[in-house]
Amino acid sequence: MSTRTHMPVGMEAIEEKCWVRAHKYLLLRRASQLLFMAVFLLGPWFGIWIVQGTLAGSLTLGVLPLTDPLILTQSAIAGHWPEWTALIGGVIVLVVYALIGGRVYCSWVCPINPVTDAANWLHRRLDLPKGWQPKRSTRLWILATVLIVSGMTGVIAWELVNPITMLHRGLIFGAGFVWAMIIAIFVFDLFVSRHGWCGHICPVGAFYGLIGVKGLLKVSASNRAACDDCMDCYAVCPENQVISPALKGKSGSTPLILSPDCTSCGRCIDVCAVDVFKFTHRFDDKVAAPTDPVPAPDPRAARPI
Repeated sequence: MSTRTHMPVGMEAIEEKCWVRAHKYLLLRRASQLLFMAVFLLGPWFGIWIVQGTLAGSLTLGVLPLTDPLILTQSAIAGHWPEWTALIGGVIVLVVYALIGGRVYCSWVCPINPVTDAANWLHRRLDLPKGWQPKRSTRLWILATVLIVSGMTGVIAWELVNPITMLHRGLIFGAGFVWAMIIAIFVFDLFVSRHGWCGHICPVGAFYGLIGVKGLLKVSASNRAACDDCMDCYAVCPENQVISPALKGKSGSTPLILSPDCTSCGRCIDVCAVDVFKFTHRFDDKVAAPTDPVPAPDPRAARPI
């Protein structure tokens, strides 16, 4: 059992590793998210057109097309066969996320992630109840509904309400409704359902989870023998149901977090003071050997003869 029960989440890691190392992957994710938004906004704001378009579909340096494969799928189901550039862009994005791990998009690219992370941080600080927790399969049902509606109406259904695209347009053109929607997501995660939007509702996360189910990038609890049951990893993980099979598995079981729900955010690595977790690949299933405790000195050895 853990020897400390009252420390704030992550404080032990800060004391052991320093503040920067205890927030390493959080800081890298924020830098990544800001970079993606910056390259899209440089053109409309400053006339520097590195990327034209949005996260839904873009052209980089006038050469590289990139298309959200969920948008492409809806378009095809709606009866609008995409142009070859859009099709090529969708295949590129699909292959990249299938190889890396689809929900990397959710934690390292999606601009809504900082909003939901902020809501969860405040939720913990205020010590609010968990709230309504629909089944995690709800987002799969919403994804299926989006595809069915696209087929029935002939429109790309999710783009009518997609907060990711709406936020991008709001930053360029300004729109009060966009900010109202972002605030609504924040309030939903804060008061209604902890980790509710990304964990239970968003069909984009559901889609990327499906395409990245065999992704190479994995988090491993390879040093699980060192776990002191502080529970900080569970507190910060947006999909904490994925941790137990790797961390608390029986002897001989894989230490890899294999669930497609894992977003590879790295926060479990950050907040662990005893370095249980690490980033690795899906074929690295080694478990670190338990460290033998250092024996206490024999007080009789110091007695004079």
